[in-house]
Amino acid sequence: QVQLVESGGGLVQAGGSLRLSCAASGRTFSSYAMGWFRQAPGKEREFVAAISWSGGSTYYADSVKGRFTISRDNAKNTVYLQMNSLKPGDTAVYYCAATLAPWALIATMTPPEASGYEYDYWGQGTQVTVSS
Repeated sequence: QVQLVESGGGLVQAGGSLRLSCAASGRTFSSYAMGWFRQAPGKEREFVAAISWSGGSTYYADSVKGRFTISRDNAKNTVYLQMNSLKPGDTAVYYCAATLAPWALIATMTPPEASGYEYDYWGQGTQVTVSS
């Protein structure tokens, strides 16, 4: 069982930065690949980024590539999402999720949103609002 708690969301102007954190409970955190997803009002859930259990591999949605960076600290049971050059279109509730599915599977699913069905545990979400 893994419990996930996101933090770090807030209101920021376009061009600004935020760093989201996702703290996980449980001693097996380092066994899980981790992902970030987001959902804006009236829209489908969207894949944002994922990171392998070791942190050695990462995968990003085209819409955030070059602006967002996912990382993890297994000693602290935490995964991060550094978001730079934020745009109003990034406004959404951001969720972190954990999966034991093979990295080769979740990093190659098409569309990447389909990988969401492979995640076993989800946090409650944190709101990110980017003003223009």
